[in-house]
Amino acid sequence: MKKLIVVSLLCHSFLSHAQDCSGYYFLKEKNIVEVSLYGKKGDDNGKHVYTVTKVTNSGSGANSELTSEIFNKNGKSTAKAVESIECKAGVMMLDMKMNMNLNEQQQKQYEKSTVTGDKIYIEYPAGMKVGDDLKDANMTLNMMNNGMPQTIEVNITQRKVVGKETITSAAGSWECYKITFNTKTKVTVMNIGIPVSFDVTEWYCPGFGQVKTESKHGSSLVTAVSVKS
Repeated sequence: MKKLIVVSLLCHSFLSHAQDCSGYYFLKEKNIVEVSLYGKKGDDNGKHVYTVTKVTNSGSGANSELTSEIFNKNGKSTAKAVESIECKAGVMMLDMKMNMNLNEQQQKQYEKSTVTGDKIYIEYPAGMKVGDDLKDANMTLNMMNNGMPQTIEVNITQRKVVGKETITSAAGSWECYKITFNTKTKVTVMNIGIPVSFDVTEWYCPGFGQVKTESKHGSSLVTAVSVKS
């Protein structure tokens, strides 16, 4: 049974813990985050649900294991995965697969797929400030889609902190850093792959994580935060 909690998560409340990772939301067992997905016209495209299942603390660092489940706009589960988050001396490292907020067409395409790949993290330093350039990240996933092997390559570059803004949803308010970057994705099938490049804007709250994203393909927004009882 889930107990829904409406929260006001302001980034500065986490900054006092920036060097030891304590207080980070995704490093607390049983916490649940629901991310609503929207199409490029703002239409409902389903949701992505993360549940923290296991947390391991180690000195000034910690790591957590999450179950991830995508639902289409009709509430049908279309994909499940296990993802992870690490924090070392205040640097939050999010599993890059958490950035794959699939649209409805992609959900249908990969609904019966088996995906394998190493844990690849994208870093968010605790002491980030407006004007900073952040580290690039890249990931390769190998898939079996209806018996056909596919490879997905994702390269995230030109990450820059361009401002600070407050983002509000039904789940609460977050003081966020606004980060822009370029994503280049290539899906290769039978040795044929065509890269697709597009710009993304995300709003990231230290101590919490990614709150909102926008691109020409759609957007995502945290709309519910709860604790599994």
